Amino acid sequence: MTRPVQEHRFRTHDGTELFYRHWPAQGSAPRGAIVIFHRGHEHSGRVAHLPDEFDLPDFAVFAWDARGHGLSPGERGFSPSIGTSIRDVGCFIRHIETTYGIAEEDMAVVAQSVGAVLVAAWAHDYAPRIRCMVLASPAFKVKLYVPFARPGLRAMQGLRGKFFVNSYVKPQFLTHDPERIASYRADPLITRPIAVNILLGLYETADRIVADAAAITIPTQMLISGADFVVHHGPQHRFYERLGTPVKERHVLPGFYHDTLGEYGRAIPIREARRFILERFAAPLDRPSLLAADRFGYTRQEADELASPLPALSPRGLYWSSTRMGLRIGGTMSDGIALGHATGFDSGSTLDYVYRNQARGSGPLGPVIDRVYLDSIGWRGIRQRKLNLEALLREAMAALRDAGMPVRVMDIAAGHGRYVLDALQGTPPDAILLRDYSDLNVTGGQRLIAERGLDGIARFMKGDAFDEADLAAVDPRPTLGIVSGLYELFSDNAMVLASLRGLAAAIPPKGRLLYTNQPWHPQLEMIARALTSHRAGQAWIMRRRTQAEMDQLVAAAGFCKLDQRIDEWGIFTVSMAERA
Repeated sequence: MTRPVQEHRFRTHDGTELFYRHWPAQGSAPRGAIVIFHRGHEHSGRVAHLPDEFDLPDFAVFAWDARGHGLSPGERGFSPSIGTSIRDVGCFIRHIETTYGIAEEDMAVVAQSVGAVLVAAWAHDYAPRIRCMVLASPAFKVKLYVPFARPGLRAMQGLRGKFFVNSYVKPQFLTHDPERIASYRADPLITRPIAVNILLGLYETADRIVADAAAITIPTQMLISGADFVVHHGPQHRFYERLGTPVKERHVLPGFYHDTLGEYGRAIPIREARRFILERFAAPLDRPSLLAADRFGYTRQEADELASPLPALSPRGLYWSSTRMGLRIGGTMSDGIALGHATGFDSGSTLDYVYRNQARGSGPLGPVIDRVYLDSIGWRGIRQRKLNLEALLREAMAALRDAGMPVRVMDIAAGHGRYVLDALQGTPPDAILLRDYSDLNVTGGQRLIAERGLDGIARFMKGDAFDEADLAAVDPRPTLGIVSGLYELFSDNAMVLASLRGLAAAIPPKGRLLYTNQPWHPQLEMIARALTSHRAGQAWIMRRRTQAEMDQLVAAAGFCKLDQRIDEWGIFTVSMAERA
């Protein structure tokens, strides 16, 4: 290895300081950056041969030690959650951008195995604007040779809580390179244990990302080891075939073991990766426009299929008919289900009930049924969305104050406004304007303002969140706009863009926008077939927007995305943008 290397640490989202290596580019200004993410059980030292072998001296190269690995802190092989590690990826990219002045658009990401799953999930959930990514043997499905290993591990986790399993993989099944085999055996920083929560989370995340790979529009190269003892090939090929980018390559490497970029013949995949990266940097940043995805995209096709009625006597038709009947019976005992039937399961009243999270009902079974209802994955995600919104709201307010700007908050579809008023407790802004189209929500919100003694700074008015001219004319002009849980209910991108343009006209430059999105939901069919919306009892059919689509709409209106949060299940996002 000839390129000089520096060692540093960066502070990630929860304050943990992770270790990384930096190989500076030759010359005063790097052409771009290559950011490398190592395999599971390993660390940045195991990929330290790549900066030389890529032979791209005008690119800076970075490689981290994931938390719990190498020289980074934390219990060996442990992370609080897979979502925590995915968010670490974004924090590392942002650190490189702010510390070294290399724009995200000028970064190529190279990732192997578990690192490739983290990067693929980050690409799906956060829609970054990196130039391209190279994924080598992503561990979308690890080979567990013990029958029923996954359900067994899940059951043991339920009984024991946090525990670890050791990797069964020997270095001679990772690579044919004798030097790599010997160095692996002698490396004191190799981490053999892996926490079971991470192993199971890896499977669950990979299943979601492979199923919805069409959401990823980043130019992608796949390097697949042909004789991989560690991971299955099938999900790698399905991921590639479903990718939403027209710029993609797949290279199957016969005879290669799992350590694709550390194999004996690694000059072949390294040559392909080098060529792919150079080609992407020679071309403009390439992203397909998604502004018309409501008419032509794959999520439109998905929504159309959900809107199509099922034959009444078909197995699926009978199943969903019985589900609807069960919900009607449940509604006679559960207050939450009854409220959903009365006002719509997507109404402001229902969301206010979900936020309160207090199981209620009639008779001995009512509260039990209501608790099961409130603990469904969608409502848990909604409550986490509320927490994420509150966190970003406080950050946005602090940023406005630091910039010497007044803090005037406007929520254009506030429901009852509970989540906004909860977030503002203890740090009141200069003014709060809550709006909603529903008279019921306006009345409930006005009552909540009075109960909290906020009449002096807060007011609740009826307003149309999709009336561009009405939003643009709000006086005084808000410096912080909020749109939470609204755009997810409307498929039409023209409506959403009109709303965003109205907000852009109202919010001054350097003002902030908080917006939510739902890029994924594991219960879409149940919602469409069994639940009703606030629109006169119609079926609640949602068209998902990928995060890339939502971010493009926000950018088209004149905002620049700054930050994002997402729940552990990948259902709801909350993002912060600045008025350009």
